Amino acid sequence: MDSAPNSVNALKCELASEILCSSGSLRLGVTGWSMLPTVMPGDTLTIERISGDAVCRGDIVLFGRDQRLFVHRVVRASQPRAEGIMTRGDAMPAPDPPLPERDLLGRVSSISRNGNCFRPSRTLRFSQRAIAAVVRRSTFAARIVVGVHGMRQNQDRAVPCQN
Repeated sequence: MDSAPNSVNALKCELASEILCSSGSLRLGVTGWSMLPTVMPGDTLTIERISGDAVCRGDIVLFGRDQRLFVHRVVRASQPRAEGIMTRGDAMPAPDPPLPERDLLGRVSSISRNGNCFRPSRTLRFSQRAIAAVVRRSTFAARIVVGVHGMRQNQDRAVPCQN
């Protein structure tokens, strides 16, 4: 088995952690579908360093696990946190295993999409919940959502992103 991809992923996790520790923020491009429809492939996220005790339910957080980076929504952040923070991708059928605070890297403070920046909401609108429910059950539906997003992106005029 080739260990090169694992070492590259481990290096990315280490680099993201170092950048957040030294500068307090990080911009990161999205490639996965686990947060559809909130976060789309091609979006750029601004991540801010945060301590575990400042995390709230509904926050979208960056964490490292199994030498990979994940951006998922906090579904439970109760005190005390001995059992860890519970997260789940909006398009995932089940929550992630509990997240130890040491694996938490930061919180998404803004999403940049097609030149527009916006702050992520802690709750999903009804239409977003409906899309997420369908995408959880169907890879085909996820592909349609991403395809429609790609077509809309090509039609939108870019507006400069203000941070």
